Amino acid sequence: MVALGGELRQLHLLESPKVEKYITQYPEDGDNIVGKLKYENERVYINETQYFAGVPLVAWEFYIGGYQPAQKWLKDRKGRELGYEDILHYQKVVVALVETDRVLKVVDKVGVV
Repeated sequence: MVALGGELRQLHLLESPKVEKYITQYPEDGDNIVGKLKYENERVYINETQYFAGVPLVAWEFYIGGYQPAQKWLKDRKGRELGYEDILHYQKVVVALVETDRVLKVVDKVGVV
């Protein structure tokens, strides 16, 4: 359990090497301005034409502490332009959420005696 807790800590602080292995893409050029968000077919649209592709539903809907980080992070930037580092950061957040879900499933199994 201690090792799993340590893994969760690293994931949540984006310090785990796993967050550098992106599972998403940001394929469309544009102004990178966050507007109306929409999730559809594993795509998180930040505006009419630009999106993060390959975002699993589990990451989009994941709750931590009463809010959904994958949604809140973008909502907090509505009307702003995402820079290169912002785009990379969001992709790390998605990996961290998917990995958190995986670790929590292991914790649930370990907890069963």
